[in-house]
Amino acid sequence: MAELQLKSYRFRAEREGDWRRLEALLAKVGRGSAKSLSDEELLAMPVLYRQALSSLSVARATSLDQSLVDYLESLSSRAYFFVYGTRSTLGERVSGFFAREWPAAARALWRETLVSFLLTLAGVIAAYFLTRHDPDWFSAFVPGDLANGRGPSASTEAMRATLYDNNGGKGLSVFAAFLFTHNSGVAIFAFALGFAFCLPTAMLMAYNGCMLGAFLAAFAMRGLGFEAGGWLAIHGVTELSAVILAGAAGLRIGWTLAFPGDLSRPAAMAQAGRQAATLMGGVVVMLFCAGILEGVGRQTIQNDFARYGVALATLILWPVYLYMPRGAGAGR
Repeated sequence: MAELQLKSYRFRAEREGDWRRLEALLAKVGRGSAKSLSDEELLAMPVLYRQALSSLSVARATSLDQSLVDYLESLSSRAYFFVYGTRSTLGERVSGFFAREWPAAARALWRETLVSFLLTLAGVIAAYFLTRHDPDWFSAFVPGDLANGRGPSASTEAMRATLYDNNGGKGLSVFAAFLFTHNSGVAIFAFALGFAFCLPTAMLMAYNGCMLGAFLAAFAMRGLGFEAGGWLAIHGVTELSAVILAGAAGLRIGWTLAFPGDLSRPAAMAQAGRQAATLMGGVVVMLFCAGILEGVGRQTIQNDFARYGVALATLILWPVYLYMPRGAGAGR
């Protein structure tokens, strides 16, 4: 025991000066930033870090006292985050998210996005024709709170007022707000339920499409299909795109859980989780934009062609932004 203590004392005496210097530099950075270090100190940091790692390796191999090992582990961990950690400002992180991370996640999940879109489209088509054939199907697809009297049994005047009457139509804002809340909830659940091996997410995408198809069919039966399409599209292109992307994120999680591929399941899930979480961050942004379009554009723009013009612009802008090829520098 006395010999071990002597070895530990000599070991510490020979190297402690470098440890203390490294600790002092880390404390200086903690009080300010990396900019507070001189050029000489910046160059010394990696050297001192490697020396600390070497000391830690020797201390573990020769079974020196545990308190010294704990100290070196803590010191090495702190130095590692300085030497190799990401040091970026909030502005840089935000710009990186919009310029690289979100579009990269969308491109990585393009297959799941296509599946999510096709499920939604299938629901729209099926519910549209079922409701046109038998109006009773409307109540099976559209919740009563969402319909709020706007269904196959409503008069043409009442349905038209839903689309254009801003002054006296209190129900207009209530209806639109309920629709936005519904789609936001669908986006969240589509992502969260992906852990159940994709099936709930797929069903949710199809059901959301059914609700939209039945809604359009109810207006088309009153000769207002074109008008209803413009009312929905001005904010619905962005809103439904967000829901479809959320569905894609859920599908990626569920598929990876079931079929991890060449990676181990934890490693595959960690990779899929990062991509899906990044994509969901973009979904939040899209829902925010949809809320602005719904609250301002839809209520102030009363011309059908102008509504379709705004919808067409968003239909072009979102895919171009998310899937446009980027140079090699944008991926770093």
